[in-house]
Amino acid sequence: MSRYLLPFSVFFSTSVLAQGIDFSRDIQPLLSDKCFQCHGPDGNRRKGDLRLDEEKSAKSANKEGLVAIVPGKSAESELVKRLFTGDADEVMPPPKSNLHLTAAQKDLLKRWIDEGAVWGRHWAFVPIQRPMLPAGTGRSGAIDTLVMKKLKEEGIKPSPSAAKETLIRRVSLDLTGLPPSIEEVEAFLADASPNAYERVVDRLLASQRFGERWAWDWLDAARYADTNGYQGDPERTMWPWRDWVVKAINENMPYDQFTVWQLAGDLLPEATQEQRLASGFNRNHMINGEGGRIAEETRVENVMDRVETTATVWLGLTMGCTKCHDHKFDPLTMHDYFAMYDYFNQTSEDGKGRSGQAAPAMDLSTPEDVERVRKATLRVNAIAEEVVAFELKKFPRPEGKPLTESAAVDLPGNLPAYIAKTEPAKRGVDPLLEAVSYFKERDAAYAALLGKLLAAVRQRVAATNNVTKVMVMDTLPKPRETFMLVKGAYDNVTTTKVTAGVPASLPPLPPGAEANRLGLARWIVSPENPLTARVTVNRFWQSFWGRGLVKTVEDFGVQGETPVHRELLDWLAAEFMESGWDVKALMRLIVTSSTYKQSSKVGSEGGAGTTHDRDPENQLLGRGPRFRMPSWMMRDQALMVSGLLKDQLGGPSVKSYQPEGIWEEATFGKKSYTMDSGDALYRRTLYLFWRRIVGPTVIFDNAARQTCYVRAIRTNTPLHALVTMNDTTYVEAARAMAQGLLLAYPGDDAGALAAGFQAVTSRLPHEDELAVLKAQLQRLRAQQAADVAAAEKLLSVGESKRDPKVPATEHAAWTSVCLLLLNLDEAITKE
Repeated sequence: MSRYLLPFSVFFSTSVLAQGIDFSRDIQPLLSDKCFQCHGPDGNRRKGDLRLDEEKSAKSANKEGLVAIVPGKSAESELVKRLFTGDADEVMPPPKSNLHLTAAQKDLLKRWIDEGAVWGRHWAFVPIQRPMLPAGTGRSGAIDTLVMKKLKEEGIKPSPSAAKETLIRRVSLDLTGLPPSIEEVEAFLADASPNAYERVVDRLLASQRFGERWAWDWLDAARYADTNGYQGDPERTMWPWRDWVVKAINENMPYDQFTVWQLAGDLLPEATQEQRLASGFNRNHMINGEGGRIAEETRVENVMDRVETTATVWLGLTMGCTKCHDHKFDPLTMHDYFAMYDYFNQTSEDGKGRSGQAAPAMDLSTPEDVERVRKATLRVNAIAEEVVAFELKKFPRPEGKPLTESAAVDLPGNLPAYIAKTEPAKRGVDPLLEAVSYFKERDAAYAALLGKLLAAVRQRVAATNNVTKVMVMDTLPKPRETFMLVKGAYDNVTTTKVTAGVPASLPPLPPGAEANRLGLARWIVSPENPLTARVTVNRFWQSFWGRGLVKTVEDFGVQGETPVHRELLDWLAAEFMESGWDVKALMRLIVTSSTYKQSSKVGSEGGAGTTHDRDPENQLLGRGPRFRMPSWMMRDQALMVSGLLKDQLGGPSVKSYQPEGIWEEATFGKKSYTMDSGDALYRRTLYLFWRRIVGPTVIFDNAARQTCYVRAIRTNTPLHALVTMNDTTYVEAARAMAQGLLLAYPGDDAGALAAGFQAVTSRLPHEDELAVLKAQLQRLRAQQAADVAAAEKLLSVGESKRDPKVPATEHAAWTSVCLLLLNLDEAITKE
């Protein structure tokens, strides 16, 4: 059985027979999965001149007079005959396709035809309409009403509400990415007023941490990083755009405005610097500046990246399929692709160079940036003069003559060009690396001097790269013509000219719409567009629940999942638009619903909540969300509960702990990692420097930030335990946490253990849990006392200073206990 062959409800007690057949829910996914490969939208692969994605073709006679679907008459329908025949040459799907239908699926199609073969559109392309709710149902009760309706149909009772400790931890992690403090938990427990929880929610929504938490999801989708990617992986300074995202989210910028500014802020009338900065969204793609790379190829790939990112983020469509051929499943064509391409094909970007600050770019450099470059350049020039003097002796030649008239021209490989033909002040990192390597065993003094120059050149490169220039969008004064490309190849251009437009299967642009990115952006967030609000709400839901109402958050086409709670998705989408695209209001509705506040414990058969066997992915929402936190959230939690976290909004990306040699190995020695110090080590993970070819080593199960990615990743990777039990950040956090507990609870093991447990789980331990922790503490005390050197080594991990008044072996034992607490399943899971 395929991924999404039949709607989820088929597998529950309520059958399709009882519900009545719905084309979009029951029939179209089946035809798409089993038939569209040969009888779908792609004309190049179509067989038998039959389209089953279009009603007219499916119900019309072919050249032989055969009709695939005869409404009301399955016996006369060629589709049914081919499904049930025993003839291997006639049966459909053909055996060689390896596609099969079950008896139930064949009977479903037969029954649908006998009942009239009522056609319909794919649910996601149908205009959004707010579902009718029972009279008296207010906005605050809509989610619960729609969820309860589905649960009642399935004969399931909802789970009871989670404990208050669980609720405040859940909502704090969801809205700010950080757990509540012990003081916040205790204040909530002590507040018996009926709106105590709502007050917590409002406080979290108003926190600056809200924007930092929700910016993470957006940066993944926007493929944000601090380097270009590819070989060399040059740095870029896009962090002001990242900071703008945080600011916009914290200010609750309406999502339609948030969209328009990022897709076309530079095209707004009298665009402000902030609006132009927002358009940097379109420049977050990788840039391939490898040697020998053809500039036009890079430019074309960048334009395609913008098309596919826009389609994924706002439309939930797999447009990438259509740059080579018409879509095999969805009503999207190559023409649709290149019509979208034309919108993004009008910027002055030329694909040349390797810079991470390629034009068009905004110069946001500070006087400090400029001064760093000046000083670095002076140092290079000074050392270059030393090299000139040295080379006059090493490579003798007539007075006043260049190195090209010396023995330097006889050096092997690239060295003549690197040395004889290039004056020292202009030598780059790669040539100097090769020269240092060559002369290391042949002339140690010369190699050392070239190494000194190499270090200075690297500092100049770093200073130049850190001059703050943000790549943004602009528009050519004379439009660039767009032609369809064969298989998306930049150098295989057809004669078919295409002008800007939106997919023909979606609502058209309104009359008078601008034929540019601004017109596209406004169309994307128009009420007539059936996709944007659904897609966006679904991604928010995924962040809260671990899966979207549509699991395939990146694919709302016919191969995507049909949502069990379609009415809920549509109600939320309608509410989102009609609220003025108010993100905080939407999130408040979700987290204050009884559905969200349910316990995440799996129910027992006949009791409240769904059993795991009946609803393993919690699609029915009969219990609260429970899933492992993302790695960035685990790191932020460890920093917070240890007291190390430094709350500071924005600024250049920082470099925290990382094993030695990672960058060097990935870049063939061309990039070296220089760790920051002080507060920078303890900033939120959002601000960590992200090298595209090798992301932060403390992060696992995350988008690589090389292309747009919106689906949550969660695997049982060994990197998880290796990081959270051994990484410097976690060990240091455990050490700092241990010191804080020992100083706050001198001589009180039970009190310290209870406080540490509460810090990471938001609840006090049960007696049996406390007994286990006490026993482990005693074992660790004995272990550390037996090896004082190992204890001191453990306590030396991390830059932060420890209090020497705390005995080393005791501190080490408690450090191991705190590391255990940070790795509890309950600590790394959002209950």
